[in-house]
Amino acid sequence: MNSADQPPVIVVGGGIGGLAAALSLANQGIRVKLLERAAELGEIGAGIQMGPNAFNALDSLGVGEVVRSRSVFVEKLVMMDAIDATEVASIGLGDAFRKRFGNPYVVIHRADIHTSILEGVRRSPLIALHTGTEIVRFEQDANGVVAIDAKGNEHPGRALVGADGGRSVVRDAIVGDKPRVTGHVVYRAVLPAEEVPEDLRWNAPCVWAGPNNHLVHYPLRGGKQFNLVVTFHSREQETGDIREGSQEEVLSYFQEICERPKRLLFKPTSWRRWSTSDRSPVANWTDRRATLLGDAAHPTMQYLAQGAGMAIEDAVCLGEAIKIAQGDLAQGFQHYQAARIPRTARIVLSTREMGRLYHAAGVERLVRNSLWQGRSDQRSYDALEWLYGWKPMDGLAHRAS
Repeated sequence: MNSADQPPVIVVGGGIGGLAAALSLANQGIRVKLLERAAELGEIGAGIQMGPNAFNALDSLGVGEVVRSRSVFVEKLVMMDAIDATEVASIGLGDAFRKRFGNPYVVIHRADIHTSILEGVRRSPLIALHTGTEIVRFEQDANGVVAIDAKGNEHPGRALVGADGGRSVVRDAIVGDKPRVTGHVVYRAVLPAEEVPEDLRWNAPCVWAGPNNHLVHYPLRGGKQFNLVVTFHSREQETGDIREGSQEEVLSYFQEICERPKRLLFKPTSWRRWSTSDRSPVANWTDRRATLLGDAAHPTMQYLAQGAGMAIEDAVCLGEAIKIAQGDLAQGFQHYQAARIPRTARIVLSTREMGRLYHAAGVERLVRNSLWQGRSDQRSYDALEWLYGWKPMDGLAHRAS
């Protein structure tokens, strides 16, 4: 019996990672049952940044071109000192960058990348989508798994992939740890381009780094909109929630920055407030026929802009690992996690350190600026090789034998 005639693999979660996992498995000829708790498939949020490593994965899934068509190709990455408005660092993203890493760096609305992968999922006859299905637990034995939803319905399958986000039910069963509430709060808003001061309408993601805070802006949807993200270390005891925010709270954390970037903080008429969480890396996220993917496996903060990219990489690696294991899902899951745990752990830990550098104050701010100012593009590319140079078979090729 070939793979398409066997029971499906259950994928829990219809976000970017879950959709990418479903598509990757289907590309290996595996039937998938995708279960999403929301009544409709979609994405909340605003813009995200996508590096060459993410496009290497998207191309492997067969959706890279459609994502490119919905992206803004930016010219450079910029960090400015929010205290004195001097440039700390600038990395060119033009021809030399694309030649080095084989793909571009772009910004895109989160809904647009979700839609691009969803379109690929909907074209596949091997993927069955089920919305309004909240999985609360699962069981497994030597022959397969059963996911049980909130209504008591059972969903049997050959195996299960938990792509159910930072509050993952599947992770609770496999790992049993708790999220680490970081105390870093993120506010996000999308502005019409005409609301952004002309001298800040850059075709570049720009970070304005301040003491215990920063703000980011970049264009979306052909430059008709701008994404605005502000982050600060909260004075409150945070709980990891998402809610409406207030301009008054934002302004209270950005008193020390100069007027040039501060003007942006008065522009949004509404804000969404995220109290962020991550989890410390673990040495195992697989239990026999069940494994984790994306934020369920390695939730991270935003400072390296790699949350979505890591989930898409995971999905591609999962499919390739199962191929190497010749369809043996349990063995494939072990190959997959062995390849992904070191890389994603490095992302989580490096992101924490990058947040410290972004938010440097006092003498540490001066040290950061002196280390990065005047650095050549070539030196920056060398430093980023580990991140952007990823290929779908990384960590897996040696397992083929």
